[in-house]
Amino acid sequence: MNLALEQPEKVPLSAASDGVIRVGGTRVTLETVAEAFREGATAEELVQQYPSLALADVYLVLGYLLRHDAEVTTYLGQRAEQRKTIHSDNERRFDPEGIRARLLARRARIATH
Repeated sequence: MNLALEQPEKVPLSAASDGVIRVGGTRVTLETVAEAFREGATAEELVQQYPSLALADVYLVLGYLLRHDAEVTTYLGQRAEQRKTIHSDNERRFDPEGIRARLLARRARIATH
């Protein structure tokens, strides 16, 4: 039996214009896969939870995560900081204080018309 050994496959990761890294041409982010894997999810569980992912792509990404832990950890830290900044900006722009009361009042006005 002759098994043709090929060059390693390219890891199916791509960076969008906003800097978010996605898996296999899907909308699933590297953060999502990395965090689920770190919480104990298997490749099969990830594909079950995110059906747009291909199992082979998930295994390649998991291998990448294991081989590039420091870089991935740095990236995840940067993304966490970006999320915090965006969250703070949104709260500054759209004050969440009293939002429940405003929504309930709006619902009441709509219901009475």
